[in-house]
Amino acid sequence: IRYAEARLGEWTLDLGSGRGQDVLRLAEAVGPNGRSYGLDVSDGMLDKSRRTAAKLGLRNVEFLKSELERIPLPNACLDLVLSNCTINHAADKTAVWREIHRVLKPKGRFVVSDIYALEDVPELYRNDPVAVSECWAGAVRRDVYFATLASVGLIDVTVLEESAPYDKGQIRVASFTLAGRKPCCCGG
Repeated sequence: IRYAEARLGEWTLDLGSGRGQDVLRLAEAVGPNGRSYGLDVSDGMLDKSRRTAAKLGLRNVEFLKSELERIPLPNACLDLVLSNCTINHAADKTAVWREIHRVLKPKGRFVVSDIYALEDVPELYRNDPVAVSECWAGAVRRDVYFATLASVGLIDVTVLEESAPYDKGQIRVASFTLAGRKPCCCGG
């Protein structure tokens, strides 16, 4: 949410919303004419998020249960999509990015923090509970990450923050925060 710059009246989505804290902050930022969605797969997290939103009296918030690859929102309805270390957990990252492109309005933007690998993650780590919990088991190489963004049609991708590489298992990984947008209907 640090780089989100949500504006009054915008519609936003946080992928992998967890307890919903970022969604609730976004709801306050976009105001009563905006809308803030959270998407998660955990019933426990969704229940907690809904209770907190009700307790705070926020009416412009909705929490959705879904896999990242199938966002249950209509085409071109969002101004901003956020995610914090969630997309690397998806089995089909290209499908997730296609969905982000689909739900963003023309010129809609994304801010995503994630982990990438400096080399391919060995198969033995893909389902390792520790590697999964540390958010790097599903990481892809940086070049693959950027190629995926380009292949689905997202543009103006910039790196807002990037860590130095660090060791995980038998490989090195790094984290970064990216921003970019969907082109306008005329392609630019």
